[in-house]
Amino acid sequence: MMQLKKFQDYTALSTAAAAMIIECVRKKPGALLCFATGDTPRLTYQLVAEIAKKEEVDFGNCFFIGLDEWLGIPPDNTGSCHHFLHQYLFIPLGIHPSQFQLFDGLTTNEDGECERMNRLIEKKGNIDFMVAGVGMNGHIGFNEPGTDMNSMAHVAVLDETTRHVGKKYFQDEVPISKGITLGLKQVLQAETLLMLANGLKKAPVIKRTLEEEISNSFPASLIQQHKNGILMIDTEAASELETAQK
Repeated sequence: MMQLKKFQDYTALSTAAAAMIIECVRKKPGALLCFATGDTPRLTYQLVAEIAKKEEVDFGNCFFIGLDEWLGIPPDNTGSCHHFLHQYLFIPLGIHPSQFQLFDGLTTNEDGECERMNRLIEKKGNIDFMVAGVGMNGHIGFNEPGTDMNSMAHVAVLDETTRHVGKKYFQDEVPISKGITLGLKQVLQAETLLMLANGLKKAPVIKRTLEEEISNSFPASLIQQHKNGILMIDTEAASELETAQK
């Protein structure tokens, strides 16, 4: 059953999320970890790297996969998910290239790229710990509203909201019309799904996530059905919830 955890501010939320990731790796050193990118999890990952160094937590046997990637964007573009994960996790943690598999945003074989990720997850077993954000339209990864509940890794045509919000990650004007992402089935099969949201702009999104009908028309709401879903929000993101849930 989903747990809702509320925190005073973004720092407190990020500190708690980082502690959960560290705890997962301590309990299962060979964990399969799947991480989203974006503004919300950035501090969490920075704290994970700091704690791991300070407390000598060994990530050497973990394997990392990326939740999604913008199609058509090179890995060295600072707005790519590839660049983000290297900057905030892989380099600070000293993760070897043999320890991760990310989607190739420049692939010329989209179906083959999806199958490559599907096969890896199938071979390694379910994802042990997934960190996801919540899109302004309720998407998880690039699983846009209406995505098939049984979807595996796939290429998604990005919603207008996603394209508009996504521009902030890029220094230059780039065409972002498609993304490649793990599917809703893989998200919901993760042993632990940790969803993070902070700030006033996410308040209406969190309200819909928790108070509207659970449906793939607003994918974030599906966390309520997850066997071990944890939704962490700060007071600003919680500000539009009904009193009982605040």
